[in-house]
Amino acid sequence: MNYRTLGKTGLKISELSIGTWQLGGTWGSDFNFKNAEEIVHTAIDKGINFIDTADVYSDRLSEKTVGKVVRSRSEEVYIATKCGRQLNPHTNATYQIPVLRKYVEDSLTNLGVDRIDLMQLHCPPTEVYYRPEIFGLFDDLVEEGKLRSYGVSVEKVEEALKAIEYPGVSTVQIIFNMFRQRPSELFFREAKAKNVGIIARVPLASGLLTGKFTKTSTFAEGDHRFFNRDGAGFDKGETFSGVNFDLGLEAVDALKAIFPNQSLVHKAIQWILAFDEVGCVIPGVSKLPQLESNLAALTAEGISQSELLQVNEIYEKYIKREVHHLW
Repeated sequence: MNYRTLGKTGLKISELSIGTWQLGGTWGSDFNFKNAEEIVHTAIDKGINFIDTADVYSDRLSEKTVGKVVRSRSEEVYIATKCGRQLNPHTNATYQIPVLRKYVEDSLTNLGVDRIDLMQLHCPPTEVYYRPEIFGLFDDLVEEGKLRSYGVSVEKVEEALKAIEYPGVSTVQIIFNMFRQRPSELFFREAKAKNVGIIARVPLASGLLTGKFTKTSTFAEGDHRFFNRDGAGFDKGETFSGVNFDLGLEAVDALKAIFPNQSLVHKAIQWILAFDEVGCVIPGVSKLPQLESNLAALTAEGISQSELLQVNEIYEKYIKREVHHLW
């Protein structure tokens, strides 16, 4: 395992880490505690020392499971969590200081810790980024010792650029993958200049970049890949990275031609890690074999400069006109 410094947090974290949105089961299924604990324990065994969760993942069960496992280990493992998505309605007006402070207190309890390594605003409405008092609250929570650091999880590059104007923002979590390349332009340069850590999420475009889907693939009704393709539940950019499913399959076929007899999962992860501005990538895991496959990307044959250029050509041909200007 290689480790990178996560911006101004100063934390040395595993470049391949783990996201826990679907921890313990696939999207839309019941939470499986035994499976979840086994995944987190195995991740730590393999050198992963950074785990990203959120209070809304499985209605706090993800936070509780991650906290339980990490507390049982002797290794130093850093926990990042998120708050804000509990708000209903999820609007600028409902983002209020006392409510957010309560969410942080609740996460401390769920995780069973005295201080959270990284707290992130969880994809708030764009207007929230223009409210200094919100970020002032998190500065206060750092000063009080309840947070080691804080950052944001964003939907749009615009939001990321606004967030890093606040000196206390240490990290930005953003969708970045072969099908969502815009962050690598202006935002990466600005983040590097300000020593802001970048956490790349949705690295496999909700599974599209595994190369395993076909036009006949189906998803359970509780799975966001079933109900959120047009943004019915939340920002549609979270589902298949905002790419039309059929168009995405065409692009995936083109990618497979570049990487014959190789795992597209491995190449998708390697493509992201080729950017040194990225602190870590956090693929989600619902089963141990997925974790093992992700980890194998670190020892598989590397991605070449020629292949990187060919991936970009496929993005230009199939994807860019559909998504680049939206996020």
